[in-house]
Amino acid sequence: MPLGIITSIAACPAIIGTTEAVQQGKKQNSREKHRSRKANLLVTCHDPSRKARDIHGGTVVLRNNKLYCTNVNPKSKYLPDEGYDNEASQGHLFAGYFFPYPESSWGRRGEGYVSTIMDDPPQLNWIYVDKDTYEVKYGLKKDTIGHHVGPWNVTPIDRRLNLDGWEGFTVVEEEEGVWALYFDWDDDGLDGKVGLDKRIMEVELSRKEIRMMKGDCIM
Repeated sequence: MPLGIITSIAACPAIIGTTEAVQQGKKQNSREKHRSRKANLLVTCHDPSRKARDIHGGTVVLRNNKLYCTNVNPKSKYLPDEGYDNEASQGHLFAGYFFPYPESSWGRRGEGYVSTIMDDPPQLNWIYVDKDTYEVKYGLKKDTIGHHVGPWNVTPIDRRLNLDGWEGFTVVEEEEGVWALYFDWDDDGLDGKVGLDKRIMEVELSRKEIRMMKGDCIM
């Protein structure tokens, strides 16, 4: 058998392996495209309390440097009183995506997480968990130093949000009908972090990509 044919046969497994690797890489890149697209956060709450209706099926909004869960749509055109600004009152609808956090070394465990905090002019902030209170907050890079900034990631199928590899999201009723988002970092029901008189419920957060309009750039 000519040497050229023998060499070709010997090289086939390597060629096939390389082709499969390239195809797998393309599939992986396709699956990961969603990470750089803006998405809202939808709230699921299975708590048996009637209070769950305050937030179940709702969304996450940003207000006063913290994240909240609500069933009130901040983009609603309903204005009950003259001069009432519903979006300013309820907050800015979360619209976030994954983005490398400077000097992080998480590898495949995840990335940093950013969200718009206003639309005009467009402005982004980092999402992080306060190391002392475990509140989920947003701020500039300088505001995040020393706090839990990642790694943020999603479950592979349902794309539920997680932090440092698990889902520890809870909400705390700060006042009647106002639910602030927390992350139960110690997995102890926020023991010592909130008052005993505060209601706490576990929640799940799922990403829902924002509808792309004509002319939008595909990242």
